[in-house]
Amino acid sequence: MSDELTLLAEAGAAAVVAAMATDLWQGTRDGVLGLFRRDAPDSAAPLGARLDEGAALVRTSAAPDDVRRALAGIWSRELHELLRRDPACRVPLARLTAEVDGAFASGRAAVVLEQNNTARDSGTVFAVQHGDIHTTRGAGGATRQDPDDGPQ
Repeated sequence: MSDELTLLAEAGAAAVVAAMATDLWQGTRDGVLGLFRRDAPDSAAPLGARLDEGAALVRTSAAPDDVRRALAGIWSRELHELLRRDPACRVPLARLTAEVDGAFASGRAAVVLEQNNTARDSGTVFAVQHGDIHTTRGAGGATRQDPDDGPQ
């Protein structure tokens, strides 16, 4: 039984950290919080904060896969302890893991990128994600922007 719980906890942790900084994150986060609420209803707020901190680290890191690997160990222990305390969480954790894995396998999961651009002292920012932006100077020095959103 312990090996089964360990494998499920590891698979669950891998799914949780894989979903961080993707469009699957909110649903995965809510699913994890629901599991822990069953065991300890008062644990949701601090646990949610820890999940959000981890997701922020993944999102802002230059090496997100390294952060995910570190977080996977932490969440594997957390989920293993949860499963030990409340074995009834096995089925919903397995379901959540399968949903996340299925979304990645089918290509439905997309990475969410944040972008912050700041122009100061009469500066101008030209920015686009997932493509190119072409600027040209027209008559009178006016700048025209043609964002290219890349392949659709």
